[in-house]
Amino acid sequence: MCGILGVVANAPVCQLLYDGLLVLQHRGQDAAGMATAEAGRLHLHKGSGLVRDVFRTRNMRDLGGNVGIAHCRYPTAGSAYNAAEAQPFYVNSPFGIVLGHNGNLTNAALLKREMFQLDQRHINTNSDSEVLLNVLAHELQIAVRDGLSGSAAVFHAVSGVHRRCRGAYAVVAVIAGYGLLAFRDPYGIRPLVIGRSEAPDGRLEWLIASESVALDTLGFGLLRDVDPGEAIMIDAAGRFESRQCAEKPRRAPCLFEYVYLARPDSILDGVSVYEARMRMGEHLAAKLAPMLPELAIDAVIPIPDSSRPSALELANKLQLAYREGFVKNRYIGRTFIMPGQMARRKSVRQKLNAIAHEFRGRNVLLVDDSIVRGTTSREIVQMAREAGARRVYFASASPPVRHANVYGIDMPTRGELIAAHRDDEQIRCEIGADALIYQDLSSLRTAVTSCNPRLSEFESSCFDGHYVTGDISDDYLDGIEMERRSGVRQDEDDAQLDLNLVLAP
Repeated sequence: MCGILGVVANAPVCQLLYDGLLVLQHRGQDAAGMATAEAGRLHLHKGSGLVRDVFRTRNMRDLGGNVGIAHCRYPTAGSAYNAAEAQPFYVNSPFGIVLGHNGNLTNAALLKREMFQLDQRHINTNSDSEVLLNVLAHELQIAVRDGLSGSAAVFHAVSGVHRRCRGAYAVVAVIAGYGLLAFRDPYGIRPLVIGRSEAPDGRLEWLIASESVALDTLGFGLLRDVDPGEAIMIDAAGRFESRQCAEKPRRAPCLFEYVYLARPDSILDGVSVYEARMRMGEHLAAKLAPMLPELAIDAVIPIPDSSRPSALELANKLQLAYREGFVKNRYIGRTFIMPGQMARRKSVRQKLNAIAHEFRGRNVLLVDDSIVRGTTSREIVQMAREAGARRVYFASASPPVRHANVYGIDMPTRGELIAAHRDDEQIRCEIGADALIYQDLSSLRTAVTSCNPRLSEFESSCFDGHYVTGDISDDYLDGIEMERRSGVRQDEDDAQLDLNLVLAP
């Protein structure tokens, strides 16, 4: 769940890239970076932290050029808070390439060995994005050696990437002397959209981004989504070429993007995220309707922010009072993407505060977009009780998250998921609610497809355990879980050490 941008304009692009990253900050708060091309030279600046902390005026002055890419990261593969794994990544052969990637390669370990043993390329970090970059560079090198040039060589290289790489990847890259390259995996799991605008002199400018909201705020009109398996090449003069580079592409976008990850004002694969979340509320209302007399709900209260459309539509359909019962501190990061249970528990109380007036003496229905680890849900239920609620019911706009996600969302271990080994009643007891209502998976799919009937397939592995790429085994999942457990223990040890240092006399 990183954010990526690629721009070809008729003036320096660094400010456009910076403004676009601010809009996509919700997709990653761990690190940010930017790379531009100017007269055959590549400029790069990146670092750990929020966009506003990584870039200063002196950095922006050094990022000249009318072609560029940008990236904001949260860690899914590789190490958290490792500045060396901030993107974009760079290789100098052939031509010089910088690349930003959103997603996760499921065969990164195998590719890394191939890079070293067969392709004679060295990978410096644990990031699968650096692996992907080196695969692209190697395939481009082969294409040029075989006599291809220009966009033909680039498209041939992307075809090689599709043959070798497995998993999810939406990519933007700049190739020195060529221009901007963007491509999407053959299943279209992670989102990528194209926009354009017309400069005062009549020339076209292009923007490629993870979400359409970046196009809106930067003054670009949404043209379409990058198709699964498609590659797009735009040179410095704004000339646009595209080609289908995968043999059997299928459109199966990530269902969790519509539930939680994307901003509500985005349109992904022809679906308004806001409208989809409203439809989720409608279906959840239909499931709740038979329970109303028993529950005697006084107010529907959303957990801000992504559940608001669902909660509001649910309240309207059931003719219940809708209330804002929590105030959100917008200067705390998203708890879902924070490493370590200790950090998440602490941040929930810092992030949300209950308005006691809306809870005191009432039966309240709390509506959230999802329940992943259960840590946040448990704290929120407790906050509602402390604020005076008589009974606290909890509804999730999505089904139980029971399975690992391996395509770029930070929920990789089954052991961390509250629903992995529990039924609904056990989950209700764990979070301390008086009733728990989950969305049905069929209803969730219908909510999204009602916004775009041409969609017929989704990547929904976190709900149903079906991995669309067909290469995920139990051994693979067990290996990720072991690696993840080790990392989580280290995160919590580090957090406890920090706490001890603060409390030390």
